[in-house]
Amino acid sequence: MTDGRPGVVVRALTPDDVPALVAMEVELFGAGAWSAAMLAEEVVGPGRWYVGAQDTASGALVGYAGLWFDGFDVQVMTIGTARDRQGQGVGRLLLGALLDRARTLGAAVALLEVRVDNDPALHLYESVGFERFGLRRGYYQPENADAWTMRLELRRHEGEAR
Repeated sequence: MTDGRPGVVVRALTPDDVPALVAMEVELFGAGAWSAAMLAEEVVGPGRWYVGAQDTASGALVGYAGLWFDGFDVQVMTIGTARDRQGQGVGRLLLGALLDRARTLGAAVALLEVRVDNDPALHLYESVGFERFGLRRGYYQPENADAWTMRLELRRHEGEAR
C-alpha cells in the first residue's frame, strides 16, 4: 500500500524490525521510549497489529504504528514518524492503515492517548474525527506529562446518517 508518493510502502512489522523501532523510539520519545523488550513483545503480542512505513529506495523504516484489539474496541498503541519525514503524510498513512484494520476487525470504537502538548498529533487525530473525552494527569512518565484521551466511533447504528 502506498501513500500516493513514490517510495513509501506500509508493511507488517516483524521482530527483525525491533532495532530500527528502538532507534526511532529514542529519537522521538527520549526517556519515555519503550524498551527493546517492550517493542518486541508488542510486535508479536496477542491482539496486536503493527505496521511500518518503509522507504523503498533506502529500505529504511521511516514510521511505525500499532494497535491492540480486545474483541470490542481498538487501542492505538503508538504512532511514530522519523523526524526527517514528519509533515509528509507518513503518520496519516499509518493511522489510516490502523483504522482500516480496526474496521475490518469489526471494532466499534478506536481509543488513544496523546500528550496534551503534541499539537501535530492532535491535529491529525482530530482531522479524522477523534474527539477528546478525558484528561490523564501525569500519564507520560518520567516527564509527568498529561495526556488527552481520545475516541473515534467506527460503527454507526443502523439508520444513522453517515
